[in-house]
Amino acid sequence: MNKPLPAAPEVLLPAPARAPRAWRVPPLNALIGAILLALLLIMALLGLVWTPHDPLALNLLARLQAPTAAHWLGTDEYGRDVLSRLMIGAHTSLWVSVLTVTLAITAGTVLGLLAGFLRGWVDRGLMMVNDALLAFPGILLALGLMAIIGPSLYGIVFALSLAYTPSVVRVVRGTVLSLREKEFVEASRVIGNSELYTMLRHIAPNCVAPVCVLATSMFGWAILAESALSFLGLGVPPPAATWGNMLAASRPYIATASWLGLFPGVCIAMALLAFNLCGDALRDRLDPRMSK
Repeated sequence: MNKPLPAAPEVLLPAPARAPRAWRVPPLNALIGAILLALLLIMALLGLVWTPHDPLALNLLARLQAPTAAHWLGTDEYGRDVLSRLMIGAHTSLWVSVLTVTLAITAGTVLGLLAGFLRGWVDRGLMMVNDALLAFPGILLALGLMAIIGPSLYGIVFALSLAYTPSVVRVVRGTVLSLREKEFVEASRVIGNSELYTMLRHIAPNCVAPVCVLATSMFGWAILAESALSFLGLGVPPPAATWGNMLAASRPYIATASWLGLFPGVCIAMALLAFNLCGDALRDRLDPRMSK
């Protein structure tokens, strides 16, 4: 009589290793951007509590001195310490950019949601004004507003916010138009949710990714625009230090005291590079298709 064959022993296979997440090791552009941005933030915050010298103190006996142990980055035409003024200028430039981006993103998001979701005469009216503002380059619109308002810190914030808001409106409105007819939005309406609830609960969160990517670019735009307006004499009035007015003051001394324009220019370039690299990394993270 044949005996039944023994059952084959059960073989336990190891579970497949889970693929590491893409951002466990940050990409190189994110690391470089974060390091540069951290350096600028440290310089700006440190300048609030300590500077090597009084940034407003005049010393005509030490005017236009090259970098030394006493003045690491030299002195300007009035004998003021360049490093101290760069630290104060970093705070001014970053503060202007933070206020500008916050106001532009807030106003642009609200207006874009209203235009895209309500449609009809609200959409037509808002987009008519928005397109009229977009017809002007941002820096040109800000320049015209500053010529009317006059040089001041919060005048720059208002002018740049008004110049950058239309870009946010267009991005948010486009996102809303692509989502408002989706099934999950229709389902929210069918079950009895109000239009306001549907907009805030289901549509607004989907606008966060494109708005965040745009915001990182706007930080760089705001710093560059503030520097340009200060360079033209329409920014923060002297004796307050900004990178732009330091560049403007260095023009007569380019040949004899090159450090006066070199260091503010390097700071502006570092800020732009930092925000652009962080923006690229954020875009790749939020939209994986862009990284392929």
